[in-house]
Amino acid sequence: MASMVNLKIDGKDVTVEEGTNMIDAAEKAGIHIPNLCYLKGMKGIGACRLCLVEVEGSKAPVIACNTKVKEGMSILTATDRVVEIRKFVTDLIVSMHPLDCMTCTKAGTCNLQKYAYDFEIKESSFSRKKFGYPTDESNPFIKRDPEYCVLCGRCIRICKSQDTNVLEFSGRGVGAKVVTGNEKPLQESGCTFCGSCVDVCPVNALLEADRWRKGREWEYEKTDSVCLSCGNGCSITVSSKDGQIVKINAGAPDGMAERYICAIGRFGFDNLNGEMRVMQPMKRVNNELQETSWDDAIKTVAEQLKSAGEDAAVVSTAAMVNEDAALLKKLADAIKTKNADTTVSLYSGVEAMKSGDVDLENADLLVLAGIAPDQWKRVLPALDAVIRRKVNNGAKLIVVNSGDPKIASKASVFLRGDEVKMLMELGQAMISKGLKAPREMVEALAPVNPSDAAMNAADVFMTAKKPVILAAPSLYKAAANLALVKGEVAAVPLEANAKGVVAMGMFSGGRKFSDIIASSSKALYVVGEVPVSNRPDTGFLIVQTSHMTELAAQADIVLPSTPALESAGTIIDWLGRIKQVNRTCEPAGDAKQNGDIFAAVAGALGSPLKPVKDTDVRKAAKVKVKLAFSAFKKDAGYDIDADRFMQETNKTAVNGSRLLWLKELETCAVTA
Repeated sequence: MASMVNLKIDGKDVTVEEGTNMIDAAEKAGIHIPNLCYLKGMKGIGACRLCLVEVEGSKAPVIACNTKVKEGMSILTATDRVVEIRKFVTDLIVSMHPLDCMTCTKAGTCNLQKYAYDFEIKESSFSRKKFGYPTDESNPFIKRDPEYCVLCGRCIRICKSQDTNVLEFSGRGVGAKVVTGNEKPLQESGCTFCGSCVDVCPVNALLEADRWRKGREWEYEKTDSVCLSCGNGCSITVSSKDGQIVKINAGAPDGMAERYICAIGRFGFDNLNGEMRVMQPMKRVNNELQETSWDDAIKTVAEQLKSAGEDAAVVSTAAMVNEDAALLKKLADAIKTKNADTTVSLYSGVEAMKSGDVDLENADLLVLAGIAPDQWKRVLPALDAVIRRKVNNGAKLIVVNSGDPKIASKASVFLRGDEVKMLMELGQAMISKGLKAPREMVEALAPVNPSDAAMNAADVFMTAKKPVILAAPSLYKAAANLALVKGEVAAVPLEANAKGVVAMGMFSGGRKFSDIIASSSKALYVVGEVPVSNRPDTGFLIVQTSHMTELAAQADIVLPSTPALESAGTIIDWLGRIKQVNRTCEPAGDAKQNGDIFAAVAGALGSPLKPVKDTDVRKAAKVKVKLAFSAFKKDAGYDIDADRFMQETNKTAVNGSRLLWLKELETCAVTA
């Protein structure tokens, strides 16, 4: 447990952890210390000098963002002296800043505007300066306007912390500016368009490219929700006006390592109105899909499923909320079919998806077993950013992988080779160095001869206080054995609610997803954008989706469902946390949420479904599988490529979206 420090801030008694800087300590006391350059969770750099405070007994003011509190210290944050300094600094910055606050998009959230207001600065007392820097508006995502830049360095630091390393300072003094390599446009600089720089910019220098005249911050309705585009399940904050989404920002609290969303999560919302959006039920007539009514569509689906009975099959993605998944399981039971499964079975066993939660925030060692998160390929990009930030802040990393993942460049030790074999060597290396392990494990690993790399990895593992093992679901059992010796373990799936759909019972009790797709059935009910392009061998095909996929175009009935931003419910993320998904805008056209459609179909079958309660979800979420020794074997069936899976499940949703521009850009970059 961390040692605590007692001090006074503006006369208030405050107790904080030893090592806390003055800005964070003051925040705990409800006192704001002005600043432009400080980023919570990152080391202060003292660039803006607005956070100067006085400490009783000290001759000169100190910089609050990079000065740690001490026992018995008394801090004064608003003396005449420091207020005068802050006013001078603000006045100087304003002299180099456009004064178009009446039309500036950031009005109301601009930190410089706030401090100018606090210090009653209407116009700078210094000579006005204008540099005439060009604006970068060459991409559909981020607008860069150096004229507004206050040289706080936040964008550079956040970019470096996650290793994208696109932005840097050029020049010195007041003539300095933030640039890309060779001052190229963002799309030629290696930028991933995650928009982390936009989130941290305190002024109007970095902004979503399409924000002009789409409302001011105080006009927006802000809704916290979750992105379901990939296995990260990132927290997001959605801003909307007049029923339309205007922007999406990272929603995790400031300072949390996982505060990140990728380009898909941030900018992909315009696919809600994309050209491939399905807004009306459709029925095949004379070999063509034609619009029909919900009543006709539901009646037809119910008749076909009832006729098929146990020869019907149901498959879905794991990108739906818990409540919908639970209703789908009940619908499958009402149809009396055991052929119900999700895409989770393509890459995981049930044990991995019921694994316990881990403390990622406080981990001092991360072991990646068989997973290759990558911001550039957009495979678990937020996890990649989290790991890079933690390593850059002092955490250690061990990578176990048969390939050559980009993240391995950050590892203290890279165990390259068959993952199961490498995990066995690491386990035996730790046992040989004296760590206690179950007798069965000791006996099973006795013949294993660890390599020098495994012995080095064992040294790193043993010195860690809070190691966390993050494994591909297929490697969960092997990784869990290491956790029996030391640390925590979690499987990292490819879909946002993989743990949730399994907890809700949507995991095959009969045939698995791949078997269902490969086998014939009288009626097949497909929910979501599954990675299947060709029509399976089925008598009747029902596809329930938000966008017209290749498979949906071959269906007999297409039911329009709402995507995550138009849905409500909960998920269980890969860390085992229940997260709330909130509806951020009304459904487009006649689209309905998945669960409402399932209930309507069940009603037409004569088997009404009871609503899923929050207590039902929470009870199911607590299901854990007891860790038991296993013989380091891979689960059967894990043969899907992560990159291909993500490409297949995301490729249709970008149609009609500016993300299509990003896909084209990536293709050009690959072929160049």
